[in-house]
Amino acid sequence: MRLLLLLAVVLLVAILVNFSSFVNGDTDPSDASVLRVLYTTLNSPGQLTKWSANGGDPCGESWTGITCSGNNVTEIKLSGLGLSGSLGSQLDSLKSVTNFDISNNNMGSQIPYQLPPNVQRLNLASSGFSGGLPYSISQMTSLQYLNVSHNQIQGSVIVSFDLLSALNTLDFSFNSMAGNLPQSFRSLTSMNKMYLQNNQFSGTIDVLANLPLGNLNVENNQFTGWIPDQLKGIVQSNGNSWISGPAPPPPPGTPPANNPNRDHKSRENSSNPGSKKSGIGGGGVAGIVISILVVGAIVAFFIIKKRSRRSSSDIEKLDKQPLAPLTSQKVEELKPYQISSTVSVGTFETPTAVTLRPPPIDRLKSFDEVDISPKPIVPPKKINTAQISATQFSIADLQIATDSFNVENLIGEGSIGRVYCAQFDDGKVLAVKKINSSALQNHEDFLNIVSEISQLHHPNIIELVGYCSEHGQYLLVHEFHKNGSLHDFLHLSDEDSKPLAWNSRVKIALGAARALEYLHEVHSPSMVHKNIKSANILLDLELNPHLSDSGLASLINDADQALNHNTGSGYGAPEVAMYGQCTIKSDVYSFGVVMLELLTGRTPFDSERPRSEQSLVRWATPQLHDIDALAKMVDPALKGLYPVKSISRFADVIALCVQSEPEFRPPMSEVVEALVRLVQRANMSKRTYSIDRSSRGETDSQDNQP
Repeated sequence: MRLLLLLAVVLLVAILVNFSSFVNGDTDPSDASVLRVLYTTLNSPGQLTKWSANGGDPCGESWTGITCSGNNVTEIKLSGLGLSGSLGSQLDSLKSVTNFDISNNNMGSQIPYQLPPNVQRLNLASSGFSGGLPYSISQMTSLQYLNVSHNQIQGSVIVSFDLLSALNTLDFSFNSMAGNLPQSFRSLTSMNKMYLQNNQFSGTIDVLANLPLGNLNVENNQFTGWIPDQLKGIVQSNGNSWISGPAPPPPPGTPPANNPNRDHKSRENSSNPGSKKSGIGGGGVAGIVISILVVGAIVAFFIIKKRSRRSSSDIEKLDKQPLAPLTSQKVEELKPYQISSTVSVGTFETPTAVTLRPPPIDRLKSFDEVDISPKPIVPPKKINTAQISATQFSIADLQIATDSFNVENLIGEGSIGRVYCAQFDDGKVLAVKKINSSALQNHEDFLNIVSEISQLHHPNIIELVGYCSEHGQYLLVHEFHKNGSLHDFLHLSDEDSKPLAWNSRVKIALGAARALEYLHEVHSPSMVHKNIKSANILLDLELNPHLSDSGLASLINDADQALNHNTGSGYGAPEVAMYGQCTIKSDVYSFGVVMLELLTGRTPFDSERPRSEQSLVRWATPQLHDIDALAKMVDPALKGLYPVKSISRFADVIALCVQSEPEFRPPMSEVVEALVRLVQRANMSKRTYSIDRSSRGETDSQDNQP
């Protein structure tokens, strides 16, 4: 009897164990859930045998391409299976995955920001990925192999490589990446194989000089300058614009080149007792060197003397040469479309001033000088207007709505053009941006821009309603927000206006950050704004922010941006002011300046303040982590009605955004996360409750907490 009872107990335990195994499976529930979602985003392909969107045990059932260790998924290898769709947005939950291979498929989408964070091998080659590289790669400290070759990846490399010292193989080949190589490449102390061929990289490759490379391919790019001596013999370099001749010596203080993969051969040769020795002694070498120096000095003397004579005679000829008369700018013919007999001055573009500048000095750049190469002119592609999801207006329609672009309807003006308020017959009020003719080359360029802007859909980005392209005039029609811009609220308030409460300021910062996150990390391809400032953040009746001028970066000349920033706009990142380079990272810096405006109520640059306080960033940055100094910086209009902890956290985000080194600035997704946490943690007391303006001239409404 006891034996039967014991057998029954054993049988019952076995049943319970098997049942538990069936219910819980051999796979960590979190990993299994992510793989089920991945199966769905990949369009539930049949070639992924045993995979399921509902239930299933990836480790216990040996799903195709899945390798496990214990209960955790450690490898996902799905190469060459003809997969399509996307990778979803939950892969960052796979903490144990060390090998992720989705190469040779047909994704046709952007690489997601969320990737396995502890991956050692990441292979995304030949899968039709577009857009830019996600900044999250910067945090993959275990990464040893990275391959994104043979895709359609575009734009500058925003990934920071400072923490990727374990990376030994990097393949960016056969994409459309552009811009200078990131300076953080210097941190790739384990790099052995690097493939950059067939892209649009520019500048020099000096940053690669001291890496322990054994194989380097930079063919078919737009590199300039010299090939560093350390790279000669191992680099494949055809298809670039190298400078011939010996490179100049490195700047003083530059450490000697040291590349173990190449230096060991020379050490072997020098230590070989059978190697040949030179027949010239030390004294003979010294005599030859002195002779060369003497002859060189004599030749240089006569060359300099001859050039000075020639340059002085050239100047005399130039002084005697009469200046050609300046022709006035032609006025566009709009008479057939005029509504009234008299046309406002605002109807026509005023002639631009002609600036006479001396010819640029032709000189060789120093070895360590940053080279900013002009981008190649790409012929515009033909656009089918049927693909543009915006209404096409006529000049006559817009003239009627703006009273012939009457100056009384002018509501804004910038480097791109003027903005007018337009009242239409159906009662709608819209904003019409009249783009300067000098900013556009042709009709096709304008349609390209319209097509791109019409695809931008985000609650915090100004929506494009329509456009007009007639008789050399280019106009964009946007939604109109009567409350005006953030700049108006902060800096043009009159005595009767209620100041923005602190919770409204946080709400505005969060909305604007989400707009930039969309442009940088969600939209494909990634889009640089170039013109982030408080005047381009418009507010609706509920004080929700709407970013304007998105998609107009191609109309903004980088050199002009550098000039504007150098003359004191206050929004420009250091690299923009120095080199005219506008990138995603310079957008982050400009956004940090806007946050400083929200915090302090000051303009980014104020020439009327003491010299030490004129630049908002320079004045504020040293004080952002000092709680006592921070309290004195806060906008006096708030009258102390704010939570101290919220101010401190807000200042922490600002400090990250306005760092001088671009690679240290966070991506906008991290800024959004930080601001969301700030809002969630904020305990807005009754003391911070106040009334905000809902619109000028209308009844005030209670401030909405973000």
